[in-house]
Amino acid sequence: MNVKGYGIENPVIAAQDNKIRERLKDIDYKIMVMSGKGGVGKSTLSINLAIGLSLENLYVGLLDVDLHGPNVPKMLGLEDGKLQRREDGTVGPVYYSPNLKFMSIAPLLPKRDSAVVWRGPLKTSAIRQFIYDIEWGKLDYLIIDAPPGTGDEQMTVAQTVTDAYALVVTTPQEVSLLDVRRSINFCRQIKLPILGLVENMSGMICPHCGKAIDIFKKGGGAELAEEMGIPFLGYIPVDPRIVTTGDAGRPIIASYPNSYTADAFRTLVRNLMDVVTQASDGKKEEGLKV
Repeated sequence: MNVKGYGIENPVIAAQDNKIRERLKDIDYKIMVMSGKGGVGKSTLSINLAIGLSLENLYVGLLDVDLHGPNVPKMLGLEDGKLQRREDGTVGPVYYSPNLKFMSIAPLLPKRDSAVVWRGPLKTSAIRQFIYDIEWGKLDYLIIDAPPGTGDEQMTVAQTVTDAYALVVTTPQEVSLLDVRRSINFCRQIKLPILGLVENMSGMICPHCGKAIDIFKKGGGAELAEEMGIPFLGYIPVDPRIVTTGDAGRPIIASYPNSYTADAFRTLVRNLMDVVTQASDGKKEEGLKV
């Protein structure tokens, strides 16, 4: 089955696909942050990763495709952020900084706590519209924050953003690693190239001395990456300030730039940039194998 196709060609979808290709051609790298397990911190990682890339003087977009739990605006401190309505009729995303802009369904909801009660076709249409209608402009990276699982949202991104990569997130626990194995196999089945694996909530930062201590399990992500033959990109520790800064809309990589946790995110940023370059070079030469 070719998941990147749509079977019988629909003229409307074909026209949208053409416009989507035009929209995306000025974005160098598109990365979907995903996991088969909920509660592993994908949004926190996506946000701090996007900010970290923007602090490298790169132009970054952050697309929140978690339609049922759009937390990105809250965690960026921009719940009242407005889309840019331009004179030519195009719509621009919300700016967090000169180098970082984001799109989420949250600015389109009538109330902050409005529920999105949609089945698959409506979710697919909404995600395609985020890409079809939004004028992202020239970007170095588009980070796509996906909900847990391997369902409509992930399939839609893979079908629509045909040159996307996956960044898989796990925690050290076996129950998480089991679900993440399924995510890796999902990516391989639909031929979505995997950049690597990140272990979140790995160890803990002591609130008194500020150093990392292995109060929780650690290392399962690195072992899984080796087992599955994919790069391991780094550990992100448990840090109480991640919660407080996220709730306050001041992500930790910007709020505490000298912290151990911010340094862990910067290491992830550097490792990601390295593997993206390698993957891109590999695609040019012979195609990236997943």
